[in-house]
Amino acid sequence: MKKILLFCLVAIVFTTCDDLLKENPQALAVETFYNTAGEVEAGVAAIYDPLRSTFAAEYISLLETSSDFMAGRASWENAGKHDVVLNTQNSTRAQGAWTNFYRSVRNANLIIQNVPKGGILNDVDKNKYVGEAKFLRALTYFHLVRNWGAIPLKTEENLSEYNVPRSSVTEVYELIVSDLIAAESGLPDSPTISGHPSKWSAKALLADVYFYMGQYDKATSKSDEVIKSGKYSLVEVSEPEDFEKLFGAAITNSSEEIFYIKYNNDRPWAYPRYLHGVKVPYVGYDGYYAVTSNENYTQNKNWDNNDLRKIYGWYPYSGYDPGTILCKKFNAYGSLTPSNDYPLYRYADLLLIHAEASCRANNSPTASGMEALNKVRRRAYGYPSNVESPVDFDIADYTVDSFVELCIQERGYETLAEGKRWLDIRRLGKDKAREIIQQMRGVNIHDGKFLFPIPINEYEYNEAITDQNPGY
Repeated sequence: MKKILLFCLVAIVFTTCDDLLKENPQALAVETFYNTAGEVEAGVAAIYDPLRSTFAAEYISLLETSSDFMAGRASWENAGKHDVVLNTQNSTRAQGAWTNFYRSVRNANLIIQNVPKGGILNDVDKNKYVGEAKFLRALTYFHLVRNWGAIPLKTEENLSEYNVPRSSVTEVYELIVSDLIAAESGLPDSPTISGHPSKWSAKALLADVYFYMGQYDKATSKSDEVIKSGKYSLVEVSEPEDFEKLFGAAITNSSEEIFYIKYNNDRPWAYPRYLHGVKVPYVGYDGYYAVTSNENYTQNKNWDNNDLRKIYGWYPYSGYDPGTILCKKFNAYGSLTPSNDYPLYRYADLLLIHAEASCRANNSPTASGMEALNKVRRRAYGYPSNVESPVDFDIADYTVDSFVELCIQERGYETLAEGKRWLDIRRLGKDKAREIIQQMRGVNIHDGKFLFPIPINEYEYNEAITDQNPGY
């Protein structure tokens, strides 16, 4: 029966092939296509399209409602309840992210496989395009492995195979690191097009990968390369509204941007709608009111009210439970289509990675790590980021453990609503994750909440997969 269903699925795919080619240029995939620069760029663009869809809304919302800052309501309620497994709707949402991620992987594999065969492009251009495809493949696998664990590893070598077994987490990370090392050498010093990666984007992502893997010496070194390049700086603020210069819908680029997923009015970023209610201030469109928070959550009560990030980030909402607050980050101020870009990697991320990684690598807080943390801290209180301030932390006051806790806290404040907090908590291990969620939200994490389930469409039809993630 499984093979019959698979045959029917393949037949449907082939009968709709003409429509895909006509209506969705991102589906173009023939061996002779990747030759001229224009053809290759069309192929590279096809890698981005599924990523834009993935990061547009539901994937980030699933991550945020799992964190200690946020929760879900209505159909999103179980996404924020760690003492139950994902409900059917949320499993479907996770399946959508999986499908889009693997579409990106497939399109990246086509570039990696076919561009070197072209006879017109020179080696520099070939390396640039292959480097970009490997960067995006690494980025995609980095999100897959952290959220699903052991996964099918699909590369240019097994591109035509359907039944691909799950590779170990270690094997997935080996490919990610290999891809990023290649991307470092192949990508240009500066992006050729806004929203595309440079070699510094590859270095920043590699620093994060090493950081997540617990290879703190490598994460420290790689993040330090980006810091010392002088190519990025924090966007300075003096009052809460100044954060619009970093997160506002009208901003196209900033000095902080290392790698963003780009959106516009023709292809808006839907995620801000999930953060806002209907007919609320600060935004010019009706929100979905799916992702909320509460001023009584321990994290919010412990957050200094003088921190401009907190003032900028929250506003009270009376339409739900007492104490409900909504996030006004990524507002659109009068726009009906939020065209904000998604800040996947910005300079503040890199500084905070360096701060924690350097402490762990040296078994002691370091001067460079403390300065990196203080730059972010100063900006949060409206002080110039490169000048000592009254809110600076003093390295003498911290041990390894207390400094790491401080870094984790500051990362939570800094990356509010960016889909990064839950991944940070999971990075600390199950026991620590349970401790944080219990302390902040008062619930225990069910075993089935640490990873998303392998989607039913993969589990049922990929005959090489014989096991499901725990809890499902």
